[in-house]
Amino acid sequence: MNRAFKFRIYPNDQQRNLIAKTFGCVRFVYNRMLSDRIQHYKSTGKSLNNTPAMYKKEFEWLKEVDSLALSNAQLHLNTAYTNFFRDKSIGFPKFKSKKKNHNSYTTNLVNGNIRLEKGLLVLPKLKGVKIKQHREIPEDYTLKSVTISQTPSGKYYA
Repeated sequence: MNRAFKFRIYPNDQQRNLIAKTFGCVRFVYNRMLSDRIQHYKSTGKSLNNTPAMYKKEFEWLKEVDSLALSNAQLHLNTAYTNFFRDKSIGFPKFKSKKKNHNSYTTNLVNGNIRLEKGLLVLPKLKGVKIKQHREIPEDYTLKSVTISQTPSGKYYA
């Protein structure tokens, strides 16, 4: 059974900047992949299987952020397409808006790149972020992924 724990994190200024870049890059990759899929379908009538790596050559700044966050944007888009073709009442995938108040991205655990140690949450590219761990996580639980989110008031959660 999967279980989620939500903790408040306190990134420093440099980490906040990288988190904001990651939010923007994830939104950009999602929107670009959706746009390219729509254009490819209109011109050829076939579906396009694009990846975030295809855009890193053209947009060098995508290399600054966590690659797993970008690949999760691809997975979210694929899920949205699958849900649309499974049930049309769900609606076609929509573009992500910069104006929305709630930003988030998800990164996955690969080779121990995410871990909790001594009041810090170690994340890829961000290193150690201060965390307010208000409850213990049982020893037998395994960490699979972390979603970093920012509320409209500017608070960060993991």
